[in-house]
Amino acid sequence: MTDPIIVANTIHKTYRTGEVEVHALRAVTLTIQPGEMVAIMGPSGCGKTTLINCLSGLDQIDSGEVLIEGTALHKMKDKVRTTYRAQRMGFVFQTFNLLPVLNAVENVEMPLLVSGVRPKEARQRSLAALDQVGLSDRAYHRPAELSGGQRQRVTIARALVNNPAIVWADEPTGNLDSQTADDVLTIMQRLNREQNQTFVLVTHDAKIGALCNRIVHMKDGEIIDDGIPDNGIGYDTAMTTDDGRQTTDDVRVVAA
Repeated sequence: MTDPIIVANTIHKTYRTGEVEVHALRAVTLTIQPGEMVAIMGPSGCGKTTLINCLSGLDQIDSGEVLIEGTALHKMKDKVRTTYRAQRMGFVFQTFNLLPVLNAVENVEMPLLVSGVRPKEARQRSLAALDQVGLSDRAYHRPAELSGGQRQRVTIARALVNNPAIVWADEPTGNLDSQTADDVLTIMQRLNREQNQTFVLVTHDAKIGALCNRIVHMKDGEIIDDGIPDNGIGYDTAMTTDDGRQTTDDVRVVAA
């Protein structure tokens, strides 16, 4: 049995504004295995985004421990932690977070350049990543020249270009129409299966949960349920239509 890739042991996170305290995470304990595709679900303000920010080292925890690939991320110095994230993690955000003055391939190659990859190799790998998500013909277009779905594909290419161990996605389809969202999810599911990369997705969408093989439900900063989608099947219930698209019509998912 392989070692877990993500381990959180009783982590706490409190935000303070003046005299007001918000307990965003309350003794959260979570273990994720390599290659899992996990959905973090729950109502707005329950701590989903805080959880992945703390697990990924974007935000510090108040107490507890986070281990990524066996390493205590919160004990690293800031510069070491930043380099580690650039080399071993990918991020997909709802708002894309693309630099408007750079074209698609320049946006994708940024984490490679930060990691010290030579420009020529970075460009080659970035073009290959865009090809993976079906955007090789838009490599030299700036974000303003791309549709919402195309911009999200660029962010996925950027997240995957370093061949990261973990991809964190915060509401990755929140700004997309249903058809484009389905296309983006199909890409993420395919890459998860083909490359055995670990995906952790924050979402309100039960359909996304159905495509994952595990759902973690949160409420008021706590995990209240952790298991595979209702009826115990997970994303293997997704059916392939004649045109190769994935559907989840027969999957029942109970969302918090």
